[in-house]
Amino acid sequence: MEQSKTQSQKLRGTALYFSLPILAWALYDAANTIFSSNINTIFFPLYLQEIIGTNKVQEQIASTVITYSNALASFLLVLFSPLFGVLMDRTGRKKKYIIIFTILTVLGTILMGVVGGITFEGSIMGIPMSLFFVILLFVFAKFAYHSSLVFYDTMISDLGTKEQMPLISGFGVAVGYMGTLIGLAVYLFVGDGDYYRSFIPTGLLFLLLSLPLFFIIKDTPKQTAEKQSFLSGYKEIFETFKQARKYREIFTFMIAYFFLNDAVATTIAVMAVYANTVVGISAGKFIILYLVSTLSSIIGSFIFGYIAKKIGAYKSIRIVGILLVVALIIAAVAWNELQFWIAGSMFGIALGSMWVTSRAYIVEITPEEKRGQFFGLFAFSGKVSSIVGPLLYGSITFIFADLGNTASRMALGSLIILTVIGLIIHGKVQKSTK
Repeated sequence: MEQSKTQSQKLRGTALYFSLPILAWALYDAANTIFSSNINTIFFPLYLQEIIGTNKVQEQIASTVITYSNALASFLLVLFSPLFGVLMDRTGRKKKYIIIFTILTVLGTILMGVVGGITFEGSIMGIPMSLFFVILLFVFAKFAYHSSLVFYDTMISDLGTKEQMPLISGFGVAVGYMGTLIGLAVYLFVGDGDYYRSFIPTGLLFLLLSLPLFFIIKDTPKQTAEKQSFLSGYKEIFETFKQARKYREIFTFMIAYFFLNDAVATTIAVMAVYANTVVGISAGKFIILYLVSTLSSIIGSFIFGYIAKKIGAYKSIRIVGILLVVALIIAAVAWNELQFWIAGSMFGIALGSMWVTSRAYIVEITPEEKRGQFFGLFAFSGKVSSIVGPLLYGSITFIFADLGNTASRMALGSLIILTVIGLIIHGKVQKSTK
């Protein structure tokens, strides 16, 4: 990996983007974004709504099942992501674990499609057997998917200089959203509401676009003299938290990101169902809306890569957070498709830009020798919020299900409050170093 960084230091302009290691890294962003958009955002929620949402009340229950499933997958990641960071710092290996978790994600996704097309007799806890197993496979696949991202996000620091990070990050996210455009082609395999048919081709596309990273980027393993128990990593994480005063800026940002990511992660999970049940946007129209939102993300990712380089990642994150608040407010009160289209486009810009600026900021404020560990904590902060946000949203739709669409509007309103809290804490990040 050091060779990749040395080569990138000599590159300028567009040549930086088309160096093989950076291009392979960016294509993996396209691969994992196919899973994020197809499974997490579009077809799995629509599949659940098709099976569960038979009336206005059941549509809210479908939202609850979607968000609780996401929360369970995030809970599993919370248990392991800090250990992943420690593992990277000890071994120096990233690609090895990206390959392992990618293969697990692909297998889980393909099995979702296989099981979704089989009718089993009986039920578990009142849930049809096939649906129950598809939900379990989704939780497994999403856990493996997010686990791969812990190692993948950290790999960026091996690809270039600190000054190049915003540009490389922006390029990766932009290419990633181009993966969304590729992934949506699986809509051609979906019949009249047979959304489970999208799962198998999604898994295969994920694997295909992952292959360049598998074969081009090389790990540079560390020589470890002392072997320790994997579970001993919890002690190191505990020691890192004890150093919160020393790394106050990092920990303050982690708390701010917790609330900002709450809104982002939850909105991604419920976007398709919210658009259909609350605004009345059909699945076909939502695909087009999602394409527009994706194009906004591509443009926003590139633009905010340069903005972050010009004014700094800290100020850029603040701008993105404000944009997110405005998008959520419009979506929460939208009563026609045009307003939701505006909100979706603004959210697309905020979504891509949040990942660009936050990744660049973590590289900017973390010491190199602890970067893997802090990226693990970064994932930890994001995934804890990915438990809380969906649980909050799902609990509101469950408790107020009898109110129909009003329950979903109330749930989305709670995300606005969380985003504002994140912005307030983010305003204290740089003050924490004084």
